[in-house]
Amino acid sequence: MFSNIISAGIIGVSSFLVQVETDLSTGMPCFEMVGMAGSSVKEARERVKVALKNNGFHLPPVHITVNLSPADVRKDSTAYDLPIAIGLLQAMEEIPPESTEGTLIAGELGLDGEIKSVKGILPMVMEACKRGIRRCIIPEANLKEGAVVKGMQVYGASTVGEVLAFLKGDPEAALKTEQIDVEALLQTRSDGEDDFKDVKGQEVLRRVSLIAAAGFHHFLMIGAPGAGKTMIARRIPSILPELTPEECLEVSSVYSVAGKLKGEGGLVTRRPFLSPHHTISEKALTGGGNVPKPGVISLAHRGVLFLDELPEYKRQTIDLLRQPLEDKEIQIVRMGGNYVYPTDFLLVCAMNPCPCGYFPDRNKCRCSDNEIRKYLGRISGPILDRIDMVTSAPKVEFDQLQGAGGGESSETMREKIGVARKMQKRRYARTKIRFNSELSAQQLKRYCTLGETEEKCARDLYESMDLSARGYHRLLRVARTIADLEEQEQIRTEHLLEAALYRRADETYWGMQ
Repeated sequence: MFSNIISAGIIGVSSFLVQVETDLSTGMPCFEMVGMAGSSVKEARERVKVALKNNGFHLPPVHITVNLSPADVRKDSTAYDLPIAIGLLQAMEEIPPESTEGTLIAGELGLDGEIKSVKGILPMVMEACKRGIRRCIIPEANLKEGAVVKGMQVYGASTVGEVLAFLKGDPEAALKTEQIDVEALLQTRSDGEDDFKDVKGQEVLRRVSLIAAAGFHHFLMIGAPGAGKTMIARRIPSILPELTPEECLEVSSVYSVAGKLKGEGGLVTRRPFLSPHHTISEKALTGGGNVPKPGVISLAHRGVLFLDELPEYKRQTIDLLRQPLEDKEIQIVRMGGNYVYPTDFLLVCAMNPCPCGYFPDRNKCRCSDNEIRKYLGRISGPILDRIDMVTSAPKVEFDQLQGAGGGESSETMREKIGVARKMQKRRYARTKIRFNSELSAQQLKRYCTLGETEEKCARDLYESMDLSARGYHRLLRVARTIADLEEQEQIRTEHLLEAALYRRADETYWGMQ
């Protein structure tokens, strides 16, 4: 007696279909599992046997073989519990073979037969839909997560008995089902977000935030304690463009694999904002482990990663960002396979200029030159070269602090950013580029053409600022975004000069070394 149930596994943030093949044959009674099963999958034998026993089904004393195909890919998930149980019941002729045709099944079993939530349901259902499967049976706790996939009939079950009755065609057995419109979920912006109108002064930081959000440019704020750096950073998500439906599913897939997908709609509908403490471990930041899972930089995908007190992080931890910042992804290699996680985030950093926080004000700073050099030296040149804008955060004046109201609201800034984003969308309509920050060196020649005067200005800036090739390309990208904010198709001299202004803080602090 043989059965074949469709399930799915996860590698990185991608899914692949798995055939759960079950065979009952004569021979020495045993329960064998093959197909490169991890420890959590092998433990399914006991969970399934006890769950079926507690629901009135006893496995016959026969040779049971369960194969998870493809057998050359490692499987580490409790999601195979339910398909194994259903496969056994089908091999025992408790369920008709045709009842599971074209149906993906996934879920973890409790010893009483309860179906518990599992990680990675969203990419599993998306892969099933892509492969032509049109019905899924998943845990009821994951129903909203799977219900966002168009063209898929998703059923949520809470017990193995419910699934058995449903597959046997019991007219009274009705599993919960739902369909969620992703675009409708993205229409409304949640209330209670931090707003830029509450920020007093700091016009330069406001401007830098506007440019960064419009072109998705990384930036670093340097200033004394209490200047408002963290306040600015926490308001960046309020001015970022809304997630597109495609981006929403990308981000939600990462959170689904990490087991962090929550909320009524079953999706991440706002750009993420993550601010890890400086004691974070390397694995927690980049991802990994024996069974790899996404790290903080992947959870910040399409959102903001805020590193406060940047020099307090271990230098080797910060340097781990070098490759993800360039490639927009991180690869983690294990014996079980190559796991790829997306890392397309906006990096926002803040730091004090010295250990006491008051350099270069020598009336207040008591740090020696050696102490300042050592402090600033914790941030490597390659990381600084990957940050588009570096700007000072001056002390807020008393009159600004006491003044009535702040500056522009986040809504007003979003409108300006919307204008720049429309220009970028139109310019890159036939490409995969979404933001100016994504332009490659070859694409800069096409989309950032300079006139004779502008080219002379760019040459002078390159030589006077001693820029690297990467640093020069980043200056051009920032200038391109500044031009877009002013609705200019051509980059002008003033745009280049303003972009260069946001690199001058390098000379003030790292120039002393």
